[in-house]
Amino acid sequence: MNKVPEAVRKELAKLAAKSESEIDLSDLPATSAKDWRGAQRGQFYRPVKQQLTVRIDADVLAWLRGQGKGYQSRLNEILRDAMLSKSRNR
Repeated sequence: MNKVPEAVRKELAKLAAKSESEIDLSDLPATSAKDWRGAQRGQFYRPVKQQLTVRIDADVLAWLRGQGKGYQSRLNEILRDAMLSKSRNR
């Protein structure tokens, strides 16, 4: 894992502490809905995968596998949706 230099970490902390109104955006052009038409959120986001062993009820596993190839990806998607839903509700 890459270590972030102390000077960079301090600068990032200083920026993170600022409120939105304190940030100078004068060098950024304004955008409109037209500029974002066709944009896709998370298109290049690739989370790090971690291999592990889990125990899943046989009927749940059969249901996942019964939907065809890619049951592990479906399981991950179901868990991600639950995670995001839970974090939105907090």
